[in-house]
Amino acid sequence: MPCPPRSHELVFFVNGRKVIERNVDPEETLLAFLRKNLRLTGTKYACGRGGCGACTVMVSKNDPVSKKIRHFSVTACLVPICSLYGAAVTTVEGIGSIKTRLHPVQERIAKSHGTQCGFCTPGMVMSMYTLLRNHPQPSEEQLMEALGGNLCRCTGYRPILESGRTFCTESNGCQQKGTGKCCLDQGENASSSFGGKNDICTELFAKEEFQPLDPTQELIFPPELLRMAENPEERTLTFRGERVTWISPGTLKDLLELKVKHPEAPLILGNTSLGPAMKTRGQFHPILLSPARISELTMVTKTSEGLTIGAGCSLAQLKDILAETVSELPEEKTQTYRALLKHLKSLAGPQIRNMASLGGHIISRHSYSDLNPILAVGGATLNLISAEGTRQIPLDECFLAGLASADLKPEEILESVHIPPSRKWEFVSAFRQAQCQQNALPHVNAGMRVLFKEGTDSIADLSIAYGGVGAATVSAQKSCQQLLGRRWNELMLDEACRLLLDEVSLPGSAPGGQVEFRRTLVVSFLFKFYLEVLQELKKLVKLFSAPDSQRHPDISDRFLSALEDFPVTVPQGVQTYQSVDPHQPPRDPVGRPIMHLSGLKHATGEAIFCDDIPMVDKELFMVLVTSSRAHAKIMSIDFSEALELPGVVDVITAKDIPGTNGAEDDKLLAVDEVLCVGQIVCAVAAETDIQARRAVEKIKITYEDLEPVIFTIQDAIKHNSFLCPEKKLEQGNIKEAFEKVDQIVEGEVHVGGQEHFYMETQRVLVIPKTEDKELDVFVSTQDPAHVQKTVSSTLNIPINRITCHVKRVGGGFGGKVGRPAVFGAIAAVGAVKTGRPIRLVLDREDDMLITGGRHPLFGKYKVGFMDNGRIKALDIECYINGGCTLDDSELVTEFLILKLENAYKIRNLRLRGRACMTNLPSNTAFRGFGFPQGTLVTESCITAVAAKCGLPPEKIREKNMYKTVDKTIYKQAFNPEPLIRCWNECLDKSSFHSRRIQVEEFNKKNYWKKKGIAIIPMKFSVGFAATSYHQAAALVHIYTDGSVLVTHGGNELGQGIHTKMLQVASRELKIPMSYMHICETSTATVPNTIATAASVGADVNGRAVQNACQILLKRLEPIIKKNPEGTWEDWIEAAFEQRISLSATGYFRGYKAFMDWDKGEGDPFPYYVYGAACSEVEIDCLTGAHKKIRTDIVMDACCSLNPAIDIGQIEGSFIQGMGLYTTEELKYSPEGVLHSRSPDEYKIPTITDVPEEFNVSLLPSSQTPLTIYSSKGLGESGMFLGSSVFFAIADAVAAVRTERDLADNFTVHSPATPAWVRMACADRFTEMIPRDDPKTFKPWSIPIA
Repeated sequence: MPCPPRSHELVFFVNGRKVIERNVDPEETLLAFLRKNLRLTGTKYACGRGGCGACTVMVSKNDPVSKKIRHFSVTACLVPICSLYGAAVTTVEGIGSIKTRLHPVQERIAKSHGTQCGFCTPGMVMSMYTLLRNHPQPSEEQLMEALGGNLCRCTGYRPILESGRTFCTESNGCQQKGTGKCCLDQGENASSSFGGKNDICTELFAKEEFQPLDPTQELIFPPELLRMAENPEERTLTFRGERVTWISPGTLKDLLELKVKHPEAPLILGNTSLGPAMKTRGQFHPILLSPARISELTMVTKTSEGLTIGAGCSLAQLKDILAETVSELPEEKTQTYRALLKHLKSLAGPQIRNMASLGGHIISRHSYSDLNPILAVGGATLNLISAEGTRQIPLDECFLAGLASADLKPEEILESVHIPPSRKWEFVSAFRQAQCQQNALPHVNAGMRVLFKEGTDSIADLSIAYGGVGAATVSAQKSCQQLLGRRWNELMLDEACRLLLDEVSLPGSAPGGQVEFRRTLVVSFLFKFYLEVLQELKKLVKLFSAPDSQRHPDISDRFLSALEDFPVTVPQGVQTYQSVDPHQPPRDPVGRPIMHLSGLKHATGEAIFCDDIPMVDKELFMVLVTSSRAHAKIMSIDFSEALELPGVVDVITAKDIPGTNGAEDDKLLAVDEVLCVGQIVCAVAAETDIQARRAVEKIKITYEDLEPVIFTIQDAIKHNSFLCPEKKLEQGNIKEAFEKVDQIVEGEVHVGGQEHFYMETQRVLVIPKTEDKELDVFVSTQDPAHVQKTVSSTLNIPINRITCHVKRVGGGFGGKVGRPAVFGAIAAVGAVKTGRPIRLVLDREDDMLITGGRHPLFGKYKVGFMDNGRIKALDIECYINGGCTLDDSELVTEFLILKLENAYKIRNLRLRGRACMTNLPSNTAFRGFGFPQGTLVTESCITAVAAKCGLPPEKIREKNMYKTVDKTIYKQAFNPEPLIRCWNECLDKSSFHSRRIQVEEFNKKNYWKKKGIAIIPMKFSVGFAATSYHQAAALVHIYTDGSVLVTHGGNELGQGIHTKMLQVASRELKIPMSYMHICETSTATVPNTIATAASVGADVNGRAVQNACQILLKRLEPIIKKNPEGTWEDWIEAAFEQRISLSATGYFRGYKAFMDWDKGEGDPFPYYVYGAACSEVEIDCLTGAHKKIRTDIVMDACCSLNPAIDIGQIEGSFIQGMGLYTTEELKYSPEGVLHSRSPDEYKIPTITDVPEEFNVSLLPSSQTPLTIYSSKGLGESGMFLGSSVFFAIADAVAAVRTERDLADNFTVHSPATPAWVRMACADRFTEMIPRDDPKTFKPWSIPIA
């Protein structure tokens, strides 16, 4: 068949409209096509590898076999555009809009406060929408599963779930909701300090207002596509791009002929394996074969011999097929199927499962594959087909290792997979352990199968396979062979462990690290299997009870809990706050749970972010070139090859900078020397992003390595490498106090860093104007004035020529305070040099590599105390890893030291801190600013004292807490009364004391599972420690129609600052919020602003808006007096007639704040936020996994401006903090390269990480005259409360260690990952594994704290 010279037409539908593409590039993804070609920017780009769900859309296809239409969610960033032939795509814009009508999903997520920054919202909406298209009344489990592949960094997920739950059938929420009372209100003593119950509210939104879901209103499947599907196109379709040709045959025969012709070409279906590999590892295939239209590959046959499943079936279809089969067959036949189902629930997220094919999963042979180990032990066979004919090969060790003799021949394809049923006396189990419960690649997984001689417990056949412990799935054949004929008892188990550890060996330098943990899992899983099979054998033997049925070793009841995995549960919870005074006028919105101003636009995808701004004429795309060495001299940069590539316009280096190139020790673009991997060396500007990326690969930089190379805090201390002088605070007489105490404990604390992982990566668009050197800079930042200043000094033009615009930011968390100025300045240099607009959008990998994050910390403490737990002396020394430049490290050190004492009054106290200079990307501001790391040291010290005194930690906390009006270590006076109230309220609301007893009871009864509970107090200081940083300004215009335009210096990062500002303006001007509008934050309207940070954005800008409104109202007073009955519009018209200015600048001079470090005293903070959190967890001692059972938070918010937004901030920061202390782990190679650069390797909390019961209450208000309407800034404080989960895990681990008589270990490591928990619960399995001498190998990653 001669190939046609030109491409065929690609036909598909988007949102009900037909799309015909004549020159389609097979390398293009659906995401790029939607955003660039169709200008549908609601679908967001956040990670580019299907790991975060921000680009979720729905695809509908007509299933040729069942004749039904399938709707499924996919991540558009991985879907090749060519794979959509004959499909219908629905994006967030297609289901509803604020211009026409909203879809109930969109309305409910917004009104339930499920959006903060709104960047993840379109993806969330589409995941829920797809669920409702398939199940109009889903169960709560289906809802959890549907959202499993979507990440959110702001909300903490609870409100998103709440919105979805309104569609669910059964809701086991609180039955008394209608009455405003709640079963959870009664704490241990019902007369709680909350006073009268009437002023307490638990409803943040009114369900009654929601429009109902009407499935008949949805877009229909295009009839044209139905006709196409009924008369399928037999001919082969070819789509040619400039480098890749996509061939989609219509029949199996054609496919097999093509495979003979192009034996090297891979078959591509879901692109979930090839896509990421082409993106990051640069894999390239000139020809791709798509078998999507071949129905033979999706056939399923069920016989008594087992299941044969087409290789083209997606993993989601496989899950449905298996579930159906399990429900039809007797239990003994479905062992393998149930094991597969167990892993299919947690394998990736639903979007990936909808795309990935069974055949692709098997053929990819990833070492971490979750299905291959089970298929291998279950005796699956692969049915291959080629033009020559068919043959079968076993899916075994040899196939998985990729041995040529056991593999597919180049011209063969995998047609289907046959999975035999299990038999009686045969048991199959599956195990996996990952960094978190769902949507995470496993550290180790396993499939295990045993067959017994009928009626006995002697092994007739045994088969064990592991994933994650080698380059491919490893099957332990030798060990299994040697165990045949053995009885199923402890002796066999010991022998099996020994054999397995010999056969399944993992070298010390293995990729992925955590080698000892992974070795331990190999035997821990075997032990779990041993127990599971014993349990089942006992049941069988009872049925066929033989006379000597005492043969089976008994499992003690305390061991039984090892058998159960933690279930995925749907979080429940109650949010309590004080309702507004009944006398407050209804139009006054302050104190009410008002929805986020952009909430509905977030949900419809109509909210415009920086990269959603349409392409500007002649715009170029910029990509950065970064250093690949940690400390080296740049010998040469050769970009001649890059400049020859098509589309490449220029390469920008330090030589092109007309003004200053950053600071002396912190250059924008490297000159002569690089100080870390990821330092920006130069930048490429090209016509498209693809051309720019290709040019980057062609730039050749030669280096000469320099000494020393420092990565760890220990190395920095050794080399005396520091960024700034030591900061120190001291009170009392430490030396004397230590001599008079009963006991002294010393310990160490290591706290890992944290990546901001804002959903919207760093991005900027710079547009040069034609005259007067003016520039417009659209940037995603928390500090536009800083971007403006940096661009000005870099280009050497006055600040007044540069305007920075910030409409909204897709999450900041401190990571967009300093860094955006660097990107803005580099892009501006490119724009001025080329004379064309420049767009710079960082890839997630680059963003994580370049921008730095939270400072890792190493702390040492020495504490002296009396036997009753009273702490008399405490000496803490902290070192933070600052990276290669100063950035905010000195400030972080200062804040760390100022905040270290937390809630405790210790009379003899010395606190010291230093910032280390290392060859890592510079760490920067991050929500909490030193407090979450530093205070972990203080709290760990309390826990250590408790252990030594034999008292519970909460007793030690209570004994040493501030009790009366007092002064902090830096001599600032404060009243701890709200702190004590939060603490007592939290003890009461969480029924702490009775639950502590229940936890101890549970721990006595269970050996392999343990529970832990902890309660943590918090005194968080808000604000910058300098008065000038608290100033703020606003500009308010009233137009002649009575509408009001408010502008202020704060930036909308998702924290609802614009919403709060309009609430303030509405109260002050006494008109409804509907009269008002905020357009954007711009340096042209409000100049010289301060970063929106340190929790005080709404505080200070609120005062400025209030000031402007009061000025305006004062001007209007005479007019209102004259005509008191008039309307607002009348007054404004009259004011204009009388020439009264209707525009005012408001200004707030700032809270007084100062600190004298020489004297060690000052009033650095305007006020404190107090809180307490109690968390309970359960850990699995065999795998290190944990389940969060319940969290109660009590926060002192004073008079909340907007309880919905404030509770959202508390929940969001708590979950982010929980991530810091449990799953978020940064891994650096011994050469200083960051390994964890995508959501695959770096795990932020997912929806299944939310505590099963999650309650937040705001303390009833107390007045504070200092702030606007007595409100408090709550942006950061909740972060540290996440440590209550960490200490609950530590409490559970301590219970294990006490029970097993292990030594008290006072070295604390955060995050408490499964690896740390597992290895801390030492037992015979951790004892038996081989350990390597660290001198004999080079580890895959190094700890930098």
